[in-house]
Amino acid sequence: MGGIRFKWLALAAAVATFVATAEAGAADLRYIEVDRDDDHYTLRSVTWFEAKPGALYGVLTDYDQFQRFTSAIVESKNLEPDDEGRPEYYTRMEGCVLFWCRSFVRIGYLKLEPMSEIMAVADPERSDFERSTERWQLRPEDGGTLLIYEFEMTPAFWVPPVIGPYYIKRALMSGGSRAVERIEALAQGRQPPP
Repeated sequence: MGGIRFKWLALAAAVATFVATAEAGAADLRYIEVDRDDDHYTLRSVTWFEAKPGALYGVLTDYDQFQRFTSAIVESKNLEPDDEGRPEYYTRMEGCVLFWCRSFVRIGYLKLEPMSEIMAVADPERSDFERSTERWQLRPEDGGTLLIYEFEMTPAFWVPPVIGPYYIKRALMSGGSRAVERIEALAQGRQPPP
């Protein structure tokens, strides 16, 4: 697409790690919806993985591995727990729309229900988002795991009018086939594809 680079918001890259398409190996995308209300974006998807809930839970709570899911995440790591004992995380992502490029940081904490639910809440004072919340629900199904993913975010930075919202929604909808394949490979103990 000429000078248009599709790796937009880091957030879109993080979200893309949890979205599947038909070419994503055994993973099966059953539902995906993206909505926008002014600067507020939401995504909901349901994907089946050929991996046990405990294995997926281990991958999705290990932020040291997140840059292995997508090239848009350039740095990710687990941080020390906060004052309340909640595990914290850090991600730095990069993205461009036309000639407008920028780096995006999310720092926050995790609320965990072992093997069944993960919630990641970004701290707006330390992140480039007014709001960023992700929730993964893991349910055993047919020898694998049904992953229900809900995401909402409001950027705390300027988004180029007209084209910016279009690219955010497009990236949220389409960016995940390789990421899902990589997550599934890691959960199965295999080397993820390049």
